[in-house]
Amino acid sequence: MADRDRPQPHQLQVHPQQQYRQEVGGKPLHTQKGPTTSQIIAVVTLLPVTGTLLCLAGITLVGTLIGLAVATPLLVIFSPILVPAVILIGGATTAFLTSGAFGLTGLSSLSWVLSSFRQSTGKEPLEYAKQRMQEATIQVGEKTKQVGETIKSKAQEGGRETAGRT
Repeated sequence: MADRDRPQPHQLQVHPQQQYRQEVGGKPLHTQKGPTTSQIIAVVTLLPVTGTLLCLAGITLVGTLIGLAVATPLLVIFSPILVPAVILIGGATTAFLTSGAFGLTGLSSLSWVLSSFRQSTGKEPLEYAKQRMQEATIQVGEKTKQVGETIKSKAQEGGRETAGRT
C-alpha cells in the first residue's frame, strides 16, 4: 500500500489550485497587447500607396479594354494587309535568326576542328599546309620527270623504227 501512495516518476500530477498559463514566444498570453507603433505607422503609410497602385491597375485595365474595342474592327478591316505583312516579317526574322545560328555553328565547328588538329599534330595549320605543299611540289616534280623520260624513250624508239625503214 505504501507504493500506491507515492507518486511514480512517469505520472503527471495536476494541482487544481494553480492556474495554467499559456505562453507564446516566452511571454504570457494574457499580457500581450495590440500592434506596436511601428506596425501602425507601416500600415498607415502603405494603405495610400496600395490604394494608388490598385487605382492605376484598374485604369490600365479599362484603357486596355477600350483600346481593344477600338482596334478590333480596324484589325478585321485591315487583316488582308496585316496577315501577309506579319507572315513576311515573321519569315524574315526566322531567316535572320537561322542564318546567325548557322554562322555561329560553323565558326564553333571550325574552331573545334582547328583545336583538335593542333592537339593531334602538334603543329600550326599554316606550318602543316606549307609542309604538305612542299611534299606535293616534290611529288609533282618527280612525276613530271618520269613522264618526260617516258616520252623521250618512246620518241627515241619511234625514231629508230623510222630510221630502220628507210
